[in-house]
Amino acid sequence: MDLASWGSRLAFWILTVAVAAGSVLALWHLRATGEGTRPPFIAGVLHGIVGAIGFVVLLLALRGPARGIAAGVGSFGTVAAVLFGGALLTGVSLLLLRRKTVVMTIHAGIAITGYVLFLAWNALG
Repeated sequence: MDLASWGSRLAFWILTVAVAAGSVLALWHLRATGEGTRPPFIAGVLHGIVGAIGFVVLLLALRGPARGIAAGVGSFGTVAAVLFGGALLTGVSLLLLRRKTVVMTIHAGIAITGYVLFLAWNALG
């Protein structure tokens, strides 16, 4: 297994953990009835750290040979990385804006779109 393939597999597992944690945090936030029942601040920070690590590993994996061109998903990895960068920026703004629901929705939409494209690139590349 070459380094790029190894990197994309590692990125898959790290980003999957970040997406799962983000899903749990979003559901927890949506079910919260008051300030005391919201997810702890540190949980969001940890989710962001895991996502940032996955983003960096994906960027490293993208430096390898082109993948997925024959299947038509060659650009999906790059587009996913751009979207994960956007999700990272909106995630930081979530921390600064104290968890505004509109920003959280934008963050989730960008991250989910990036994750779906990443899955296609990883599976077919």
